[in-house]
Amino acid sequence: MRRATSFTAISILALGLGACTVNPRGPLTAANNPSIYSVHQPIVQHTNFVLDLDASGDSLSPSERARLIGWFEGIELRYGDQIYVEEPRDYPSPGARADVGRVLGEYGMLMQNGAPISNGIVAPGTVRVIASRSTASVPSCPNWNDPRLAPTTNTSANFGCAMNSNVAAMVADPNDLIRGRQGSVDSSGRTAARAVRVYRERQPTGTQPLPTTSSGSSSGGSN
Repeated sequence: MRRATSFTAISILALGLGACTVNPRGPLTAANNPSIYSVHQPIVQHTNFVLDLDASGDSLSPSERARLIGWFEGIELRYGDQIYVEEPRDYPSPGARADVGRVLGEYGMLMQNGAPISNGIVAPGTVRVIASRSTASVPSCPNWNDPRLAPTTNTSANFGCAMNSNVAAMVADPNDLIRGRQGSVDSSGRTAARAVRVYRERQPTGTQPLPTTSSGSSSGGSN
């Protein structure tokens, strides 16, 4: 198993802030920020974990399947990880690829198309499994370096740290901070208003009379 080199990607909001804001007092910093946008933005870092498996006969042997499962357990495979399978050039291994997909399905995850660039070539008779993991954080937060005690027309050096640090900590998939996600929009107003219609039209339970029950009496004699 190898751990590939990490790299960082700044969120789109941070890029837009740096490109569109012009400050005559020099580079934009938290101390001289004249806008209501924070310069403290989440940074998304990607780390690739790489494992080469023996795919002789276009399949994974039981020992290689166990090795793959142990690797998933070792890296603590979790939601948000992107799993790719890279096959040797001109030597596809659809059977071994399917075996990896079946193991991955036991974790409730799907294999992604394509693969990030990794070091070295994939040797014939093997397949390379790549787990790409993303983490988000806001560097330089908290920032209490503002020497001024009295309020000014600028934001404080710590402005935006709390909100954006919470976003970075709570987002399930940090990649959503970069690319976003295509949502499914239901254009049916009838579906959206169903709960309101039921609330308005259903008769309240308190208006119904209490149920009546009758109990029969029985008498018995003794000899």
